[in-house]
Amino acid sequence: MDDTELLDRARAAVDRSYAPYSEYRVGAALETADGTVFTGCNVENANYSNSVHAEELALSKAVEAGHRSFSRIAVSSEKRDGVTPCGMCRQSLVEFCEADLRVVCEGDPPAVYTLGELIPETISMEHLQ
Repeated sequence: MDDTELLDRARAAVDRSYAPYSEYRVGAALETADGTVFTGCNVENANYSNSVHAEELALSKAVEAGHRSFSRIAVSSEKRDGVTPCGMCRQSLVEFCEADLRVVCEGDPPAVYTLGELIPETISMEHLQ
């Protein structure tokens, strides 16, 4: 699967988003080291702090299925505006992903970053030991 196909999976997840408050629908597709893909969409709640971000949902589903090694994540929004993972999602990804995780975002052509570029200084397990 190439970056475009992974981004297509993120775009498909956008359609399942529940975003009645922000009206900003987001989808994510996270690829594990073995090629399995988990998708997620944002799920909002009237109490905004209880909302779930697309990247977190994809990551949670993958972790729940036993995966701990990841190679890429693609992120899309209904607006196709080049959205990148927010700071909270970046920190969540850092818990399980290396700095070289490939982050593919909407664009023409798609923008590609590494997780380390997006969040260079993180709180990690090493900091807490």
